[in-house]
Amino acid sequence: MPQIERSASIIFGDADIVIREPHPGRQPWDQEKAWEREYRNQVLKRIVQTLNRLGWTCAMPEPRERDKRDQYGISENFRRNKRVCSKGDLKADLELCGATITFQMFQNVNAPDRPDHDGRYQSDKEKHMPYLLRLEMERTRRRIRSYLCNVFSGYYFDEEWMRKHERKVGPGHLTAMQRIQLHYEGSPHFKGVDWEKYKSGSWMVSNVKSADGKMLEHGQTVWFTDYEGRWQRGTALYNINNMWWVVTGPFSYTNECCRKLYTTPPEHPRVKANQARRRSRLESLMSQAAKKLDFKRAEVLKNILFPPSESLFMIWTDRHGGAYFGPGYSGYTNDTNQAGKYTRAELKPYLGDADEKEHLRAVPIRKAA
Repeated sequence: MPQIERSASIIFGDADIVIREPHPGRQPWDQEKAWEREYRNQVLKRIVQTLNRLGWTCAMPEPRERDKRDQYGISENFRRNKRVCSKGDLKADLELCGATITFQMFQNVNAPDRPDHDGRYQSDKEKHMPYLLRLEMERTRRRIRSYLCNVFSGYYFDEEWMRKHERKVGPGHLTAMQRIQLHYEGSPHFKGVDWEKYKSGSWMVSNVKSADGKMLEHGQTVWFTDYEGRWQRGTALYNINNMWWVVTGPFSYTNECCRKLYTTPPEHPRVKANQARRRSRLESLMSQAAKKLDFKRAEVLKNILFPPSESLFMIWTDRHGGAYFGPGYSGYTNDTNQAGKYTRAELKPYLGDADEKEHLRAVPIRKAA
């Protein structure tokens, strides 16, 4: 089949496909309308035909009451350049504006932030789409892209533009390493090369020191814990200041402080390193149980946290209007029930071996009760 002479770039966005033709520029009204009419007939209507073949229903939007009073036909012209489309739970707006045609898909099955207007204004549309709807969305825009590139001689998929502007990480998009390389290309600091020269700067001394006291190297394997305390392994790539990219998979990476990275593997990689979070959570549950007068449960939780015969203390400070330290030395409270509980050994970072020091004082639990 002979191709039609038209040129345009095609890009994918957030659950959409955008066709961008070069605009002919300013010209007389009748010539501009003729160009728009040809564009609509040759491209927009072909997209509608493709959608119909895929099972979509497409229709012009219903005229509004104020449009009926338009005596110049402007509103009718806008209607001709738009289509409201649907296929099951998947909805879409097809619109020609200037030299650009946009086919934007959306759904309301999962639109937690903006369920109004069928989810049309929900951000991160692809992220929130259910799996099957996301597959249908991807299938639809790929079919439109393939059809247009086969029919029109100058139509092409602009992967370079998407690589530089969209910067999405995932299958069909960028890998984690490609995304970090884009960051290096736009960074006025470290460019990902000449590491030996860059790390020799006097400002880098504290930026390369790991959690176990070793010096980090650009590209080495490191270990760290995620928010849940699970051990992760990845490749460390220097970012800026004391922050390092850590690539954990083909399409996954994170940004971590050097003081959270370890150069040697953990002794027990399957054991969570969440002792502080565990302690805080158990103390919170113990306080809640005591508040509800459920002393049996509170005692069970206390015996999990501390040896039964261990003496416990709270830390009082005269500052902040007088208050107790919270659990894990974090925060302050006037409620003895919610105050942090500490063993004698845990008092040492603040009080040493004494019961009082400057504005701090150890208060035995039994005395406070």
